[in-house]
Amino acid sequence: MPESLFRNPVLKSLSPEDFALLRPSLHRVELDIKAQLLIAHQPIRNGYFPERGIASVVATMTGGRQCEVGIIGYDGMTGIALILGQDSSSNETYIQVAGNGWRLPVEIIRPAVAESPSLRTSVLDYAHAFLVQSSRTALVNGHSKIEERLARWLLMIHDRSDGDKIYLTHEFLATMLGARRPGVTTALQMLEYRGLVRAKRGEVTIIDRVGLMELTHGAYGEEEQRYFGLATAA
Repeated sequence: MPESLFRNPVLKSLSPEDFALLRPSLHRVELDIKAQLLIAHQPIRNGYFPERGIASVVATMTGGRQCEVGIIGYDGMTGIALILGQDSSSNETYIQVAGNGWRLPVEIIRPAVAESPSLRTSVLDYAHAFLVQSSRTALVNGHSKIEERLARWLLMIHDRSDGDKIYLTHEFLATMLGARRPGVTTALQMLEYRGLVRAKRGEVTIIDRVGLMELTHGAYGEEEQRYFGLATAA
């Protein structure tokens, strides 16, 4: 299992010596849709490194209202709170697009980060990139129209997907965007009317990526691409 075979850049960037620290404890896992990888305010037991599929980091308000605050694909890992010295997170993380990846127990991650220069650099680079993504999401959610937010979200999912089809429901989209379902449905219909996507039950197909980027009016731009570039350049 040479590290050069990994798609995930956090693992792929490791030196052979540092990879040897992790290899005995890395377990290949299927990441099924809605699988809960991290429970809010509960001890983090594992870090997950997706190879395919996408996880959502979701914040929950008192009363149960939810909104996605981050996306993790093959570009990163779950549980960055561990890297920042915390035992738990205030947000939950679960799979929104099924795939597969690697699981590593927390009791292996922490000493490995302390001992491995290449792993420490890689996870800290990703932690910074994730914080950039989250801050941009907060900015966009506060100032952009729902159709612009939807276009940005679809582009970010597309960045981390293998093809042009994205499998999800309007209800799921509403949770991800922190919006009401009727508003999301109207926004999706607008994108479809403009020929940017094709939507049917449980599925959205990206038709015109450039058009989606233009529709965001800057909500998806250099920061999103620089963030993803951090991962793909590793």
